[in-house]
Amino acid sequence: MQQDVTTHQAEDDARNETILIYVNGALVPRDQARVSVYDSGFMLGDGVWEGLRLYNGRWAFLDEHMDRLFEAAKAIDLDIGMDRAGVIAALEATREANNMQSDVHARLMITRGVKVKPFQHPSLSRSGPTFVIIMEHSRPSIPRPIRLATVPHIRGLPMSQDPKLNSHSKLNCVLACIAAEKAGADEALMLDVHGFVNTTNACNFFIVRKGAVWTSTGDYCMNGITRRHVIDLCRANAIPVFERNFSLVDTYSADEAFLTGTFGAQTPVGRIDGRIIGDGQAGPMTLRLRGLYADLIKAQQP
Repeated sequence: MQQDVTTHQAEDDARNETILIYVNGALVPRDQARVSVYDSGFMLGDGVWEGLRLYNGRWAFLDEHMDRLFEAAKAIDLDIGMDRAGVIAALEATREANNMQSDVHARLMITRGVKVKPFQHPSLSRSGPTFVIIMEHSRPSIPRPIRLATVPHIRGLPMSQDPKLNSHSKLNCVLACIAAEKAGADEALMLDVHGFVNTTNACNFFIVRKGAVWTSTGDYCMNGITRRHVIDLCRANAIPVFERNFSLVDTYSADEAFLTGTFGAQTPVGRIDGRIIGDGQAGPMTLRLRGLYADLIKAQQP
């Protein structure tokens, strides 16, 4: 039996037991990091988050991540309580306190703050926001291509919960992942409201057919920064790339499939709904794009 794998699987690192976590301006040991049970994020999933990776002392695509964070906060009418420079200063203070230089993943989480009563209305959040940064030594360790299973949970319409938001409310994706695991897969392949292939529960999704790279239209997918850079890399390197609607029929007969995300960059997919994709391993286009992306990261270094 093949071992269980996730798209965020990392090597064990004992240093993570002693990390300092940023909580509302204070740096506290991991086992002392606390938020209130009345916090809006705990009660309702009312908040936004951002994930970043550190390579050789520099946060990859920092400006783009800050744009996405502040756009998401504005979309849900959440006052972060500081400007971009303040958020970056908090990020750097956490990095320096943990003496981190590379192979690091940071999760910034901002909620509407502590409520005075355990109910929904946002006016009850009168002590906020709550701002937490968890930063871990995190080197990806994904031992084989990912197995996906198509699930009934979909990426929905933006008027219900816009899939482009990195919101704390992730139950739809959690349920999708549970359904995929019960089907014997690692993660879920989610369709959009029209039945076209969209994303997984955690990452954006690409296929390769006859030398061309396909991904969804972007209408219902996560606002992926890595996704956008892969598309740009294709265009800059004369690789045909299409943002289009495509079906499971197109997907099953693809030559390759891979996922994109801040953590794993480009992660190969070996099986979808029990069907082997290509030869079941990382294909030549996936490997080429992985190399181009690594070069792009290096070009950012001082």
